[in-house]
Amino acid sequence: DARARRPGGASKAPVAPPTPPTPPASAPAPVDVSRLVLSTLRTIGAQDAVPLGSPYPDPALYPWRRINQYANAIARRHASWNLIDDLPPGNPELIRQIARRYAENGATIDPDEIVITVGATEAINLSLQAVARPGDTVAVESPTYYAMLHAIERLGMRAIEVSTHPDTGIDLDALERVLARQKVAACMVMPNFQNPLGFRMPDANKARLVEIAQAHDLPVIENDVYQELYYGETRPSSLKQFDTRGLVLHCASFSKSLSASYRIGWAMPGRYRAQVEKLKFLNTLTTPSVPQVALADYLRHDGYDRHLRRLRRFYRQQARLMTAMVERFFPAGTRTSDPQGGYVLWVELPPRVDSMRLYQAALAQGITIGPGYMFSMRNDFHHYIRLNYSYPWTAQTEAALKTLGELAAKMA
Repeated sequence: DARARRPGGASKAPVAPPTPPTPPASAPAPVDVSRLVLSTLRTIGAQDAVPLGSPYPDPALYPWRRINQYANAIARRHASWNLIDDLPPGNPELIRQIARRYAENGATIDPDEIVITVGATEAINLSLQAVARPGDTVAVESPTYYAMLHAIERLGMRAIEVSTHPDTGIDLDALERVLARQKVAACMVMPNFQNPLGFRMPDANKARLVEIAQAHDLPVIENDVYQELYYGETRPSSLKQFDTRGLVLHCASFSKSLSASYRIGWAMPGRYRAQVEKLKFLNTLTTPSVPQVALADYLRHDGYDRHLRRLRRFYRQQARLMTAMVERFFPAGTRTSDPQGGYVLWVELPPRVDSMRLYQAALAQGITIGPGYMFSMRNDFHHYIRLNYSYPWTAQTEAALKTLGELAAKMA
């Protein structure tokens, strides 16, 4: 059930009153959302618009200049060499730094399990390719991040959507009912600060999800790209930490926490590690060396934790501000999520407001939004939108939200 919270105070807003949960799809369905997503992203990038619909964080918040300095120094240092890209699993020093990062946050992992990829998107695609075949059914959250649907679509698989709660994540009872009545090849989830809902799945639910997976010998692909962007005091646990049988294929990247332009991610695929490494070699051969070494140097020498503390504090403040402004400017009946991390807000509008009509009307005013249609194969979220609050708050941003609220009010 993807109900949102009532607006009016990010952390204290009461949960929406109970309503019947959105049922899972009655049957697996082919996926075709890529055209909509591509056209939406093109408009975001092609126009000088207020980027409320952008899926990307504001690059100004990230230490890309410092990382570029490392990259340039590496390129000069090896100018006389024919610098060969690292074959899978990837640059050994970067792998060591990633493993050290997990250890510092209380997660014991095997460095030999890590495979470096071109961002988390490749990690997700390789993981899915390792555990499922064309025509297979894959369970996903509803709503879900569209990159998960893209992976399923690209590989010719079918998806079945499972209702997802805005506080606790995927409905585990509903998932068990799906698994009891049909064969599912894999499950794809974002337990931490899911895009678009922003929840942090409770540890008890994470443990139970892994137990369900083990009972059904079900591979679970965990997208944990927002793991470092938490608003609480401690980094959240991952499904990987509850996994004792190698069924969790953990995917993450630096794109949301350090540098989007370098597209460096990784997979920890458990028992499927050898297959993922082979597929990495067959699909893209290598991941470029210079970005890997530059990120490793930054992690080793610079203040990554200091950068993250500033980033989390900023996002937490922005989340509160965006929620308050939506409450102020949007029509009665609007409700919002209560993100516990990340940088996006999920907004439920009155049912008469169609998010694609609102998207087109907003675009004409120089404002972009993420229409709810992108996050599902069905029309369950036609009156939902996703807003990005990673960009600094300006008079232009506030005016854009006011205009957006006025447009929604007219449609409502």
